Amino acid sequence: MESLETSGKTVEEAVALALEKLGASHDEVEVVVLKEGKSSFLGFGGEEAAVRVFRRQPEELRQAAVALAKEVLEELLPLMQVSASVEEKEPSEEGRAIVGLEINGDDLGILIGRRGQTLYSLQYLVYLMVGHRLKAHVPITIDVAGYRERREEALKNLAWRIAERVMVTGQVVPLEPMPANERRIIHLALRDYPGVITQSIGEGDDRKVTIHKGG
Repeated sequence: MESLETSGKTVEEAVALALEKLGASHDEVEVVVLKEGKSSFLGFGGEEAAVRVFRRQPEELRQAAVALAKEVLEELLPLMQVSASVEEKEPSEEGRAIVGLEINGDDLGILIGRRGQTLYSLQYLVYLMVGHRLKAHVPITIDVAGYRERREEALKNLAWRIAERVMVTGQVVPLEPMPANERRIIHLALRDYPGVITQSIGEGDDRKVTIHKGG
């Protein structure tokens, strides 16, 4: 899904800039507000609004991608000696995927791996294979027996607990290293939390989110 991140003094200004760059109208895109923006006081403390704008994919392409992704998974799972079913599900907001699939069965921990790394690798492999076959960029999310939903809820609860601690102690708290999609969950969970700022630091697999009090 074609996307673009832009910023401006207001959300409206940032969206307008993205539409101009994409050559699209409002009804052809979806908008995710990354930062609402803050007005400055005497020239200090201002913050621009930021948005990510996604161009919608045709329904025909989505349906083809769903069928192909399901077919690819049903071929890969037996090769991994896993017996499971694959069903379409509503894709999560994470990454603005347009295709969502869920794998269900018994003893599927092998498909999740430590901190979900095996699942994310499997998802990336399916994404590459579908994209190659369709000659298109089609974001895909794959879940295993509801793991991602449980993980997302756990990360949100963690973010809120740490934010409360930060507000009381004033100390900066670094979280454990996380993949990009999980760091995004933390950032979004605390986006509107008053007095708290999140920041990603580090490189590669060691990249993590820190939570600290705003200035």
